Amino acid sequence: MASLYDPIRLGAVEAPNRVLMSPLTRGRSTEAHVPTAMMGEYYAQRASAGLIISEATGISREGLGWAYAPGLWTDEQVEGWKPVLERVHQAGGRIFAQLWHMGRLVHPDFLDGAAPLSSSVTTAPGSVRTYLSNGEKRPYGEARAATLDDIKRVLDDYERATRNALAAGFDGVQLHAANGYLIDQFLRDNSNLRDDDYGGSPENRARLLREAMERIIAVAGADRTSVRFSPNGDTQGVIDSNPEAVFLPIAEYLEDKKIAFVELREPGPDGTFGSTTQPPVSPAFRKLFTGPLILNQDYTKAGAEAAVAEGRADGIAFGRKFIANPDLVERLRDGAPIAEDNMATWYSRGEEGYTDYPPLNREAA
Repeated sequence: MASLYDPIRLGAVEAPNRVLMSPLTRGRSTEAHVPTAMMGEYYAQRASAGLIISEATGISREGLGWAYAPGLWTDEQVEGWKPVLERVHQAGGRIFAQLWHMGRLVHPDFLDGAAPLSSSVTTAPGSVRTYLSNGEKRPYGEARAATLDDIKRVLDDYERATRNALAAGFDGVQLHAANGYLIDQFLRDNSNLRDDDYGGSPENRARLLREAMERIIAVAGADRTSVRFSPNGDTQGVIDSNPEAVFLPIAEYLEDKKIAFVELREPGPDGTFGSTTQPPVSPAFRKLFTGPLILNQDYTKAGAEAAVAEGRADGIAFGRKFIANPDLVERLRDGAPIAEDNMATWYSRGEEGYTDYPPLNREAA
């Protein structure tokens, strides 16, 4: 029977435990989306995680609609990442880059007024808040449907970002195909209204995902490639009427590719950030994908330990708990108190609420 604290092999990475740090956008980069020294300290503090998955990182200017989030499309950004990753590795950590294209969730303000790219002409519900540097709340803009030339260019961007991630020193990459962003907008039948080879059937809607995975794997190798999905429920206005019809064929495809791991974010009816009555896809997904399966969403210590011990997951990715608990692995293993984070400093850009949360040994001092 496996334990949450047992080592696990995630493709090319030997992880000392099964507590992963999931992506957390924190807005501490520069205006040019270049990582800062402060980020090196933040990630190094959390190096005891079995694996860190970086904050979502833009693959292009077109795909990044979050002020002060990092990128991986310029030489300056690559150079900025290098000392950050050196600090993580010096602290004994392992880290994958999460590759991000936000699709229709990029506000036109980030595109000099141009329409954002998506699978179809749709508009995301709600308004932009933390994405804008001045904090002003504005409605999303109507997206334009990607042309075939757009799709080719986006695939080139994923390939370039993968090369840049490896050049910067990341141990691998994760394709962000969850949470209502571009790949997810293609996958789901409420946001993909196309009638060409990239729309209609679940197989066609998954075509961009498969093509992006092929490009990434060709550069990084399958053993340094991961992907994240949010199969059930509505996330930022994106949902599917029959998730299993979409994601179970994807499970079979990924089984054949032998990638490092799959991460599934699956909210329940009482989810902290998003809730749904759609059942989780992971039980059926696990029967088809035999590689490492990482689950994410509102796990407690007891729930995470049980999921791994019972074989429902090979590891658990924690997000918010890592904000205020840089030594989360040790706290979970020892049954120590879990500190509460301050939401007001999530995106405040300074050290407060970012690198100043103490580990247990300093709390007790």
